[in-house]
This record gives sequence, C-alpha cells and structure tokens, in this order.
Amino acid sequence: MKPAQKTAYKAFVNEVAEVVQQSREYAVKSVHRSMNLLYWEIGKLIIDRQQQYGWGKAIVENLSIDLQKKIGPGQSWSSRNLWLMRQLFEEYAQLPANRDTKLKQPVSDMKKTKLKQVVSDMTKSNLKQPVSDLEKIKQLVAEVPWGQNILILQKVKDIKARVFYLSATIKNGWSRAVLLNQIKADAYSYFMTNPRQHNFAVALPKNLLEQARESIKSVYSLDFLDINQPVTEREMETRLIENVKSLLLELGYGFCFIGNQYRLTLGKKEYFIDLLFYHRILKCIVAIELKTVEFEPEFVGKLDYYLQLVDDQLKQPDDNPSIGILLVPDKDHLEVEYALKVASKPIGVAEYKISKQLPRNLKGMLPTKAEWENILKF
Repeated sequence: MKPAQKTAYKAFVNEVAEVVQQSREYAVKSVHRSMNLLYWEIGKLIIDRQQQYGWGKAIVENLSIDLQKKIGPGQSWSSRNLWLMRQLFEEYAQLPANRDTKLKQPVSDMKKTKLKQVVSDMTKSNLKQPVSDLEKIKQLVAEVPWGQNILILQKVKDIKARVFYLSATIKNGWSRAVLLNQIKADAYSYFMTNPRQHNFAVALPKNLLEQARESIKSVYSLDFLDINQPVTEREMETRLIENVKSLLLELGYGFCFIGNQYRLTLGKKEYFIDLLFYHRILKCIVAIELKTVEFEPEFVGKLDYYLQLVDDQLKQPDDNPSIGILLVPDKDHLEVEYALKVASKPIGVAEYKISKQLPRNLKGMLPTKAEWENILKF
C-alpha cells in the first residue's frame, strides 16, 4: 500500500471498530433497560395481586421459590430482589396526590435534559394521576442501572431529589460509587440553592449557550481526594491528576483531559494553566483554574487573559471559543456577578466541596480559615 492508502486504511479500521463498540454499548444498555422494565412490571404485578386476593408477605417468599423452580435459579428471583421490585413500583406509584412530574423531555434526550427544569416542574403534577406522568418516571428508571436505582430508592426519599439523581445519572453516566458520593455530598441541595454563575449569555454564540450552561455545575464534589487538612493549590492539583478518572466523572460527560500546568508563552514570559481539557460535545478547549482561597475578582481577570492566549495559540479553526472554569472553595455571589461583567471570554465560577464533615479525631485540631490562608501565603 502507498502511504496515503495505509493512512486511509488505518482510519477505516478505527471507524469500523468504533461502530462495533457503539453497537456493543447499545446492546448492553438495551438489555439493562429491558430488565428494568421487567422488574417494574413484576413489582406492579405483586402489588396488584396482593390487593386483589389479600395475600400477605409470604407470597413474595413463595414466588421466589417457585420462579426459580420454573425459570431457573438466579439472583433476579431472590426474595430480596422481588421485594425491591415491589418497593420500586410502590414508592413511585403511591405518592401524595398534590405532587406532579411534568417531565417534558423523552428519555432518549436525557443527555440534553435541563435538570433544573425537570426538578422545578416536580411541584406541579400528580404522579398517581394521570398514568402518563408515572410512565415518564418509569422511563427514567428504565435508563438507570438497577444498582443505581436501588441506591436512589434507599438513600433518597424526596421525589424531586430522586428525579434529579435519576436524570443526572443518565446524563453523566454515574457509576454506583460516584452516585453514592453525589448523594452523600447532597448534590441535589447544592444544585437547587446555588445558581450557576457565568457570562456565557454575552460571551458565547447563541447556538452554544444552552450546551455550555449544561457543561458546568454550581458546585463540584471533590470528596474523592480524601483531603482533611490544608493543602496548597499545587498539592490539590497533583491529587486531582492522580485521580483523573474520578475528576472526569465529576466534571461530567464530554470532558477529555489534555494536561496540567499547561505551558503558554507570550514573548519571553511563560504562563501555566492548572488543568486543560477538550470538550467533545462543545468542541472547544476548557481551561480550569483551581484556587484554595475564597473568590477574588482578580482571579477572573487572570483566567480571561489565559483564555485569550489559548484562543490565539491552541484553538483550531473549527473549534468553538474556549471556555474557562474557576473553581474556588467559597464565593460571594454578588462579587462574582460584578467580576464577570468585565470579562470578555466565557467564564464560569463554581465552588467545590472537599469534605462535608471532618473526622472526629481531627475536629478542633485543624487551622481556622484565617490560619489556613496565612499558611498558604508561605
């Protein structure tokens, strides 16, 4: 083969391999979805027959034994799993009549779903009537792996929070471990009470605005770093790189890691971006600056300057404008709002959480916020 033919053939092999991988992933998702819908229907059948014939708890134990005789042994037909199927349907189907779930987007579009809209609509409808509302919840449940469904069922009791975690799991592809971490970090409460702060509306083209909004969170949970004492920005950055897989899961779908302390030059000067990513959906470079002290307006100015260099030196002709994300442990919303007004590049400012609660043996032993800031000055 000629060099051009070899290059073309290599690209062809990669293309076919990608199609095969996509097909496999689709097959696995289809199996999980079918199984979840089956479990939902079994739970419904158990409740319906118990109500129809007045059967008690023993029916579930008997059903487990007889199903394994008739169908064959399997974990799916254990009495525990049958009880979980029953609980799943019962808790979603028998909610107070003043609740509502106008879930406007079909499940196939969940990666584009506006979670805030989904959750806010939860206050307007009735899950019990009409049935179509319950069907929308059923679709969400079908798209989430069984283990994650049960985790949400057992750890989260508020229906609006459940819808949030179901939708977010679909959108971000959260594993069971990541989902548990998000629940422990109370991601739902932070999502509802901490508005996203950015200047995307004035700094990005309209066709990118909605996707860019969905690409950042108001609060990021970095509990996976297991930090319980003051650290410098460089130390935190190092831990993030060591846990880059967890970091990518927390950032969300579409982020691809490029490097840390990414070097840019202008004349004789050098500049270093803490973390650099490429977003496959937005088709743009994303620069993340990490701070271990509360927000200061000059942080935005520095990141705005970096983004100008990134666009001039790294951005490809078919890339969209680069985006910056500033991560801080604390911020004043009004101060952030004013700082973003003078930025010319698209920037989002978000908080991060490292630990919800210090271990008991460390309480009273760690420096205060003021002491921490003094430590970090040296």
